[in-house]
Amino acid sequence: MSDIAVEMRDVVKQFPSPGGGVINAVDHLTLEIYEGEFFSLLGPSGCGKSTTLRMLAGFERPTSGEIYIKDQLMGATPPYARPVNMVFQNYALFPHMTVFQNVAFGLEMEHVPRAEIRRRVEEALELVRLPGMGARRSTQLSGGQQQRIALARALVKRPAVLLLDEPLGALDLKLRKEMQLELKALQQQVGITFVYVTHDQEEALTMSDRIAVMSQGRALQIGTPTEIYERPNCRFVADFIGETNFLEGILVQVKGGQATVDVKEGIQVTGLPQGDLHVGQKVVVSVRPEKIRLLTEKPSLNINCFPARIQAMTYIGPDTRLVVRLSPSLTMSVWEQNRLSTLDPSAYFTRGEEVWVTWLPDNALVLGD
Repeated sequence: MSDIAVEMRDVVKQFPSPGGGVINAVDHLTLEIYEGEFFSLLGPSGCGKSTTLRMLAGFERPTSGEIYIKDQLMGATPPYARPVNMVFQNYALFPHMTVFQNVAFGLEMEHVPRAEIRRRVEEALELVRLPGMGARRSTQLSGGQQQRIALARALVKRPAVLLLDEPLGALDLKLRKEMQLELKALQQQVGITFVYVTHDQEEALTMSDRIAVMSQGRALQIGTPTEIYERPNCRFVADFIGETNFLEGILVQVKGGQATVDVKEGIQVTGLPQGDLHVGQKVVVSVRPEKIRLLTEKPSLNINCFPARIQAMTYIGPDTRLVVRLSPSLTMSVWEQNRLSTLDPSAYFTRGEEVWVTWLPDNALVLGD
């Protein structure tokens, strides 16, 4: 048996469009998900991520292409016969049942012996840190507790792959962040392959071993959180993951592994070329705001170093977010970390102040426009 838990080969899923044609909700998607991996499908609404998950679950059938789970071709295999289980955003708990009955439901449908059911349900409740809660009604639980019960109900059947469709979306921000860490720790503890759907890029970065960034039914880039954030392969990925500055221009030189780009008003920027680029091509340079440094005096380095004026600033605690103007038509966002705890106003940049803006060439990615 291979170390691949899930494989999709050139999968297409079409739905009828209002005009009488078809829409490719999933467009020739090929990916491999490894055993024990926390894999996230990330993208905006309508990108095809939930449709992909539903095809893995068996709720939808591909128009074309093949899906394998644990080396077995799924084809027309119904949901109940697949080695998967699914956790939904709304939890789908039975309100008239106790916690124990909710968790035990799937095992009872499979006619598992009562003693085995009790043992496995108690183990599952212990796993999600809700021991002794079996007698309660699901309606008596908080949102975070209901989410854990939904996880216990899915895990109690010991699936080879657990499918999660935005399961934290109904929680408030603070609880959602806590549950992200708990969910990742739980996945590492049980060792089951998780396939997780989310539109929240911070959530995907926090929990995933690898991420597929999706748009219009296609996976634009698949990689680790570090690879996706630090080396996006196109403008969409750079824009969707985190925040960034885009400087549009013309590629004038590629030399020594670095690319030089002419941007507005004679400003030249040097960065790392991504993909196959050619001189004279329209490109966009992506520079993350936290990678930029502001200095009060001109540094000795002349690469990516420009005089600027601070146009706006907002103090938000961990950092101060500034807008700096490099030319009449070019502004950039800069995040300056507040490393020193002080009330001294002279420790912070101020609006109208003249500064030098600089960043390393490795922190500027030159992408095809």
